[in-house]
Amino acid sequence: MINKNYDVLIVGGGAAGFFSAINTAQKNPELIIGILERGTNVLSKVRISGGGRCNLTHAEFNPKPLSSNYPRGQKELLGPFHAFMTGDTMQWFEDRGVRLKIEADGRVFPESNSAQTIIDCFTSETDKYNIDVLLNHSVQDIIASNKRWELATTKGTFMAEKILIATGSSPKIWTLLEELGHQVVTGVPSLFTFSISDPRLKSIPGVVAKHVELAVNDSTLNSSGPLLITHSGISAPSVLKLSAYGAIELAKRNYNFDLTINFIAQDFTTCLRELEDQKNESPKKLVRKSALFGLPKRLWEQLVIGADFPTDIKWAETNQKQLQKLAAQLTSAVFKVTGKSTFKEEFVTAGGVALKEINFKTFESKIHKNLFFAGEVLNIDAVTGGFNFQNAWTGAFIAAQKMGVHPNAI
Repeated sequence: MINKNYDVLIVGGGAAGFFSAINTAQKNPELIIGILERGTNVLSKVRISGGGRCNLTHAEFNPKPLSSNYPRGQKELLGPFHAFMTGDTMQWFEDRGVRLKIEADGRVFPESNSAQTIIDCFTSETDKYNIDVLLNHSVQDIIASNKRWELATTKGTFMAEKILIATGSSPKIWTLLEELGHQVVTGVPSLFTFSISDPRLKSIPGVVAKHVELAVNDSTLNSSGPLLITHSGISAPSVLKLSAYGAIELAKRNYNFDLTINFIAQDFTTCLRELEDQKNESPKKLVRKSALFGLPKRLWEQLVIGADFPTDIKWAETNQKQLQKLAAQLTSAVFKVTGKSTFKEEFVTAGGVALKEINFKTFESKIHKNLFFAGEVLNIDAVTGGFNFQNAWTGAFIAAQKMGVHPNAI
């Protein structure tokens, strides 16, 4: 028995799902639209984004540099970003009464600093357009049936003219899509921190180095930016960027690898010269009390200890070999990474529906007519900073423009 017929049915009650449903309804308010959500709550990822403040997007207003923040999807998103991107996202929310702010690092948040503001905006819009939001409806099967779609859930069966999959990295949905003939790239974690147990870091959690250079040994993977030392290892933008671009390679290594850190973003020779100058200029000072290169004092002291300097040694007492060893600690310290940790409570996956099977002018399947996708269900992911949400908004909006055309329209 069919529980209900829909013009458009959205699978997934997250950011992309709500955004696509609302924009489809705005395109054509006469359509009967529903959202199927497997859980008891909707928009759970929105709720925890940005530490509960919801990092909506990023203040990068040119498509090409914006697309460079996507390790997977950079080429494919360039065209869509010309159609709907960050400025359009900000205008969309502001038109609905959500006041936004741009922070110093480019991240965009609601002025309220609360993700609930975004959730309230979405639920208000779904109420306005009479969009059905069906909770506890876990999709069990997706069947192409007589030019329509039949979706069997744990609470009934529904028919729809058009469907959009916005379930993120759901292995169950990926399996159903494979049964429909789509290729799915195996998912691996992206945006994670590195677990390191090393005496140089163990006693200084909370210390931040403002600009470092990271490189995974025996690979071409590298990144730069701020570094945060944590209780379990290292985090902050330099690490998260490296984890995103290295998601597949690091998974192959089972998250066990050697990582070289240049704490001062200078070459060995330049560093050694400055250490020699310091020796000549401040011979009576203790080395461990003479933090250079703008490094935090506690980090400097641990790197001096890591170079095997006696705790009471003065600059005048150092020899060339010791200075070279300290320069190496500063510019090419090697750490053993022994695992990963989730970044805050957020989780991003590299993997999903193969991009070659998607028409990026409409975000429609090239294999099945009236089957659309948006968000992380596709093999698209980004670095941290609001970029993953922007992918969701862009895909959901563009798909909505096609889904909003009435089935009977010529």
